Amino acid sequence: MKKNSMISALILAGGRGSRMGHVDKGLQPFRGATMVQHVLERLAPQVGSVAINANQNLAAYAASGAPGAPVPVWPDETTGFAGPLAGLEAGMRHCTTPYLLSAPCDSPFLPADLAARLFDALQSQGADVALAVTQEAGMRKQPHPVFCLVKTALLPVLSNYLAQGGRKMDGWYAELNVAEVLFDDSDAFRNINTLDELRSLGELHSPSTPRRLHDVVSCLSDYDPDALPVRQAQQIIRDFVTPIRSIEKVALRSALDRVLAADIVSPISVPAHDNSAMDGYALRGADLRDDGPTTLTVIATVYAGRPSELVPGAGECVRIMTGGVMPAGCDSVIPQEFVASVGIGGSDIRIDAGAIRTGDNRRFAGEDLMAGSAALKKGKILRPADLGLLASLGIAEVPVQRRLRVAFFSTGDELRSIGETLDAGCVYDSNRYTLYGMLTRLGCDIVDMGIVKDDPQALEEALRCACENVDAIVTSGGVSVGAADYTRAIMARLGDVTFWKIGMRPGRPLAFGQIHSNGKSAYLFGLPGNPVAVMVSFYFFARAALLTMMGADAPLPLLRVKSAGAIRKKSGRTEYQRGVLSLDADGGQQVAITGSQGSGILRSMSEANCMVVLHDEMGNVSEGDMVDVLMFEGLV
Repeated sequence: MKKNSMISALILAGGRGSRMGHVDKGLQPFRGATMVQHVLERLAPQVGSVAINANQNLAAYAASGAPGAPVPVWPDETTGFAGPLAGLEAGMRHCTTPYLLSAPCDSPFLPADLAARLFDALQSQGADVALAVTQEAGMRKQPHPVFCLVKTALLPVLSNYLAQGGRKMDGWYAELNVAEVLFDDSDAFRNINTLDELRSLGELHSPSTPRRLHDVVSCLSDYDPDALPVRQAQQIIRDFVTPIRSIEKVALRSALDRVLAADIVSPISVPAHDNSAMDGYALRGADLRDDGPTTLTVIATVYAGRPSELVPGAGECVRIMTGGVMPAGCDSVIPQEFVASVGIGGSDIRIDAGAIRTGDNRRFAGEDLMAGSAALKKGKILRPADLGLLASLGIAEVPVQRRLRVAFFSTGDELRSIGETLDAGCVYDSNRYTLYGMLTRLGCDIVDMGIVKDDPQALEEALRCACENVDAIVTSGGVSVGAADYTRAIMARLGDVTFWKIGMRPGRPLAFGQIHSNGKSAYLFGLPGNPVAVMVSFYFFARAALLTMMGADAPLPLLRVKSAGAIRKKSGRTEYQRGVLSLDADGGQQVAITGSQGSGILRSMSEANCMVVLHDEMGNVSEGDMVDVLMFEGLV
């Protein structure tokens, strides 16, 4: 989910939880971290910055972030036990963005698209406040006012409400325009209020307790494997999969596209000294005159890598080159084209009044990176710029996750490999080649197991062999309810596998779980057999899970663009339509679908440069409507 830099997030920790034994709820251990850290990890990818509202243990909350990067902590400023509203008020006073998103510290399952959906509703409805709402079957809508997005300009409204004695979380915006956003997953807004809840939910992911799919789906009150929404399937996979733990050190040149296994702390400051941002003259800002030209005497020249010990006095300056260390006492650099040479041999320079301001064109020591601060964060996929940054710090080796091992094969008697005779009723196997490309782009070590016939013994042997040698298995075909699809029964017999009919198009059938053989285990992704459905299912289900296993932080980057034409869409399911992103006559971005969207038309995936993502709640799209788009560049 794309970050929104206009939004700051505030985690409401407040005070002690009485139902949890008067302990600080946000700091309680839960699944290998504290509860507030889980909330922080879910919010951080969605917003520009995150802060915490707390009234005690401020240092502990500040340390909830990455090493060397403390989280801002803002205590209540309104007295009188004003509850979460006092925290919200403190957040609105301190935050520097036009919007503030609030969430409690005891809800570690909050949605990954919370900020995006609340922001879209607030914008489209011209609202002042947007809040999350859920609805259980046969029940009334349940608003969650503590999960809200507000305009920070509304601070006077909230402060006035508190000053008059108001304390209800949903009372302060009673006279404002409020947008309610319906979320499918009620458990995403669950509060952990007691120590028993903390223990029981924490044990589901305890390292000493085998994880079961049943335990994960039991948290979903409306779980239906025969009619599963996309977001719910994604959540189940996200909650079930765990990262591999193997780490290796590699040389810097071998680290490209690998996943960083630990934070890299800078051993030096970059730059190491104050230096010049351009060729010119280093001077003392106090020497510049406001009422007329300034004349300075040039006493030396400073080159990059050759600092000078000279200290210019009043009325003196030095010629300096880009990157040259600033001489002691100098605080400004004037570009050489802004000066005129005067005096014998050009020993003096003249500067017109107002040509520069004190401090211009000076790079400060540590301006790029301070010694002891995190240069790169764990989970980052290392790109060319990262290699350059690490080289600038003198780091020759980096710790990375070992490469994920993934096996893949296609199933079906009708499939033929390239080079074989294409008999009547048969087709060439294209899925293995798209899977090969997608897994290779993801940076996996892959094992191509070819085509496995529709034979129970052959399927079981293939799954067992793969399970004993890899971390994950991706299959195509054999997960529907067809008479010759033996895969379902074999997968279920080998492990903890569930079979879903997902509310999406294309790619309705999907199998997911974990299988076991001879003491080994591997996650299993059983994708449908249609070529386009294989790619869609991989990108929107398997990709995120494999990245989680790799320890990588790389959410799908969705863009918001204008639809160039009308698109037919059935509400109640998610549709992924192939599209071409282009520029309109005004230079703005627009997207048009590629025509027929049949799940077997692989040519349309080759012609497309993006996927148009039409979410469950959407209906028909009109020309000019804004839609989400996933660009293929970097993915396919």
